[in-house]
Amino acid sequence: MTGNEIRKSFIDFFKSKEHKYFESASLIPDDKTLLLTVAGMVPFKSFFLGEKEAPFKRITTYQKCIRTNDLENVGVTTRHQTFFEMLGNFSFGDYFKREAIFWSWEYITEILKLDSEKLWVSVFLDDDEAYDIWNKEVGVPEERIVRLGEDDNWWAAGPIGSCGPCSEIYIDLGEKLGCGNLDCKPGCDCDRYLEIWNLVFTEWNRLEDGSLIPLPEKNIDTGAGLERIAAVMQKKESNFDTDLFIPIINETEKILEVERNNKTDKALKIIADHVRAAAFLIGDGVLPSNEGRGYILRKLIRRAFGVASTIKERIFEKEDIFLYRLVPVVAEIMKEAYPEMESKIDYIEKVMKIEEEKFTVTLKNGVEILKEEVEKLKKDGKDKFPSEISFKLYDTYGFPFELTKEVLEYEEIEVSEDEFLEKLEEQKIRSKSSKETISDMIKDEFIDEFYEKHGKTKFIGYEEKEAKAKILHINKSHGSSNYEIIFDQTPFYAESGGQVADTGIINSQDLFEGKVVNVIKKKDVYIHEVELIKGIIPKIGDELTLKIDKFKRKDTQRNHTATHILHKALREVLGSHVEQSGSLVDSERLRFDFSHYEAVSPEQIEAIERIANQIVLENIELAVYNEDIETAKARGAMALFGDKYGDEVRVVEIPQFSIELCGGTHVKSTGEIGLINIESESGIASGVRRITATTGYKSLDFVNTLEESQKELAKSLKVEEKKIKEAVEKLKESYKDLEKDYNDLQMKFLKYEINDLMGHIIEINGTKVLIKGFENKDNEELKEIVDRVKDKLKSGVVLIGANNGNAMFLAGVSKDLTGKIKAGDIVKEVSKIANGNGGGRPDFAQAGGKAGEKVYEALEHGKRYLEEKL
Repeated sequence: MTGNEIRKSFIDFFKSKEHKYFESASLIPDDKTLLLTVAGMVPFKSFFLGEKEAPFKRITTYQKCIRTNDLENVGVTTRHQTFFEMLGNFSFGDYFKREAIFWSWEYITEILKLDSEKLWVSVFLDDDEAYDIWNKEVGVPEERIVRLGEDDNWWAAGPIGSCGPCSEIYIDLGEKLGCGNLDCKPGCDCDRYLEIWNLVFTEWNRLEDGSLIPLPEKNIDTGAGLERIAAVMQKKESNFDTDLFIPIINETEKILEVERNNKTDKALKIIADHVRAAAFLIGDGVLPSNEGRGYILRKLIRRAFGVASTIKERIFEKEDIFLYRLVPVVAEIMKEAYPEMESKIDYIEKVMKIEEEKFTVTLKNGVEILKEEVEKLKKDGKDKFPSEISFKLYDTYGFPFELTKEVLEYEEIEVSEDEFLEKLEEQKIRSKSSKETISDMIKDEFIDEFYEKHGKTKFIGYEEKEAKAKILHINKSHGSSNYEIIFDQTPFYAESGGQVADTGIINSQDLFEGKVVNVIKKKDVYIHEVELIKGIIPKIGDELTLKIDKFKRKDTQRNHTATHILHKALREVLGSHVEQSGSLVDSERLRFDFSHYEAVSPEQIEAIERIANQIVLENIELAVYNEDIETAKARGAMALFGDKYGDEVRVVEIPQFSIELCGGTHVKSTGEIGLINIESESGIASGVRRITATTGYKSLDFVNTLEESQKELAKSLKVEEKKIKEAVEKLKESYKDLEKDYNDLQMKFLKYEINDLMGHIIEINGTKVLIKGFENKDNEELKEIVDRVKDKLKSGVVLIGANNGNAMFLAGVSKDLTGKIKAGDIVKEVSKIANGNGGGRPDFAQAGGKAGEKVYEALEHGKRYLEEKL
């Protein structure tokens, strides 16, 4: 079976068991505690927590995932990858161990038709229930069932919270992959037994004292690695020999003009894995950067590009970039499951190509560092390369250790791979303390019990702005003087989908009045946070009148509909790769985050604003209706960022323009928005841009403020308003003339100043040296002084500093002296005194420091340092 056939057969099988199929979610999780989607259950975390009511009790999916904890094992083992797919089936308070076990066995033995005699099973140490189901009901013999401890067969969200035993299915790949131990079985570190299925039985809540209490609802989270199953089904010893990887490896061989053999195998596997991962990350809106997701993407691209250099045994240049050429191959392999990849090929290629080109410059810098270190070692008569430098080259510059080793072998300098690996292990230990975990999964037992008794809160706020409702629960807010109240129905919108909650008033004739300051929703239960204004606190069963702030709601609606309009306008102007990455809609303004790789130009902003306001002026009546999700998607409806839906969805359509799935409140027609004014556009993270905008009265306020400013400016310039631009242009020309005169005078003054400085030259061991401090000189002036003094000296060292509040140091060394002393070393040493750091080239360098008052003390230290070195 091909990878596509396995994926389809899994989904079809669980559909036959009444599971609802969901497409893969993004690699960027909606969960803020996670950097990336690291497991198949991540998109369903809110259902496991009980924060949201699962739209279906049974769900099946295949989910794209990325983990980088075992990055160094990629290409070394047969089964480690960074990007992988998890086939999963989930139960939310429905079936449990028996069904999960029986169905996994049925799929593996009857659909995949794997030999049951080669299958082994593991259960948790004291999980007798699972053991008996496997042994007595399924018929797996005792000798092929192993009990494993907490490290292997216990799943926990964290130190406290949801947890439970696991049961895994292994396949025996044969003695040739084993360790030779007669007692070898699942749990052994050898490659003989391959885990192909993991069943997680989430049934306990671990408290802070370590005790376990049963969860209100027992859940099932099971997963199977597609790549591992593909290797078994295609009778391959390695995941990389399956149809999911081979086309990428073949194309890499062709591009690099190499053959796959013992020498190239590891590098080709790394390239195939990393380019898959990078393509999907870019496709989901991640861009290379120095932090977070962007750092992971950058590391994957650079590592893949770097190992290609080891295959060709030379440092790759700009003309050698090639990874982007593999993107169409990745898209072709994956298009059946992820058709969106085909439409994003050009965008992914562009981003990857730019990063490869940048990295060629970094590689050159790495080579320079390597050469400098080699020169130092030879000068000092040493022949052992420091492991901290070989690791820095790898970690900071993406310079493969194999490449470092090859260069040093040519120079006949020893480098320890063991010491390098020790440094690598230290980094792994550091990263493990902050590795991605699915944390804070603690069930809200009150909400579960409340929901079980009363069901969900009836939301009537689309039609009604005022209503009577009965209190079902009232309690003092934790750590606050406010109250939490739950009603049987409510017109108050709860914060959701980026739209803030309604505020307003609740009262009971003259007996009670309270202000609703926030509304949150858990499992479709609306919890109103109420501030007491006057009267007697009501009790359960009382009927109150609920009134939302209608003016705030109207302003919020304008902004929410405007986000839909801007989303579509952005895609029309910037391209279809633009996807929502988050939003915030309140009564003041809207904030819309979207995936894009570069700043949006003023011309593009103008085009987006024009398209948006054209829709406003056309006063199009919105169509808001419920529809089955498949029909809505077939008509091009875009889903709300990071959300999951039931069979029936709420559709918000601006006919002939945009169609989105959305539960928020909206205007009846676009003309109500009045005017969409884009306030700002900026970058907030790698690959994520942010637009803020106003509508309605806030846009009118902006226009009025602009007009007032224009009048004030015209008054200051003593011209008519229509002639402001002309007057400003004249002022700019006058300023340019003044600036030129000023610069000419500065250069004349500098010439005299430098002549004066030459009188301060000293000699240190036969070398001419200028050391001088200044007050309030800018960087350009200081650079000019260094260059001119160096020219006059012909041979010598210049060290100058300036106190501008902060400290600034510059050093210049003539070419003939850089073998003896380097400018970068000078400023690095001097800036320490002023609480700073810096560096640069051997002949010129600069540094800064926080303590400007210590400039002169630092220069004195610099003089002593030069006396020692020269």
